Amino acid sequence: MKVGLIQQSNTGNREENIAKLSRNIAVLAAQGAGLIVLQELHNGLYFCQTENTMVFDQAEPIPGPSTEYFGQLAALYGVVLVLSLFERRAAGLYHNTAVVIEKDGSIAGKYRKMHIPDDPAYYEKFYFTPGDLGFQPIDTSVGRLGVLVCWDQWYPEAARLMAMAGADVLIYPTAIGWESTDTEAEQLRQQDAWVTVQRGHAVANGLPVISCNRTGYEADPSGVTNGIRFWGHSFVAGPQGELLATAPDDDEANMLVEVDLARAEQVRRWWPFFRDRRIDEFGDITKRWRM
Repeated sequence: MKVGLIQQSNTGNREENIAKLSRNIAVLAAQGAGLIVLQELHNGLYFCQTENTMVFDQAEPIPGPSTEYFGQLAALYGVVLVLSLFERRAAGLYHNTAVVIEKDGSIAGKYRKMHIPDDPAYYEKFYFTPGDLGFQPIDTSVGRLGVLVCWDQWYPEAARLMAMAGADVLIYPTAIGWESTDTEAEQLRQQDAWVTVQRGHAVANGLPVISCNRTGYEADPSGVTNGIRFWGHSFVAGPQGELLATAPDDDEANMLVEVDLARAEQVRRWWPFFRDRRIDEFGDITKRWRM
């Protein structure tokens, strides 16, 4: 399967962002991509740097304008798209939601982000209710997609549950970057940890991992912090954690990567982690802490 990833920088002009995404989708489709993954909250700026009730006006229903628009593109180019949207479920109830669009433009399924961070410049708990759809892969014409979102990528339990439900690949739309006061050494540690933990999910579950991050600088509207420089570095790893492709840190990129979904079967025969799991001793994993 040929997978496309669109790593781009965004501005406050929603129409321009979507137009750029549309051009990039066309480019990757022309190159043979069957699946194209977009970054987290791809239509606009990463608005969670501040807490502002007016931002809820940006949320939209699913189905809604974005699923209709990108559904038309998916049908036009014959590709499966992974979107990342600010979902308005009801007044006062919003989610960070990934939507998978099938090649015919229909909605194949959606996933609501389960793990919601609350850190300086990442005030997501103000905006997003934790997901309630569980860790269920989405069936498509290109395979069963285990779609998760950003902060979910730090949790091995989420990846494991997707794998146990039959996912063929793990996919992470992402928005992560550096705060400017971090030292260069700290920045490198953070990025390396981010890559390492996701490659670990590939190894532990014998599955390819697709991680699509945004890039570019976005100012803090409040001026309290120095904003976020999203570190890009989108990548695809194979089922042994091997890096198949990596995007630059500080530039936009359209990546086209060949992913062999069938190879996971052979890797799992070599490394039968699922056979040897001591599930009879794992009951405490559902507890917050063991002391």
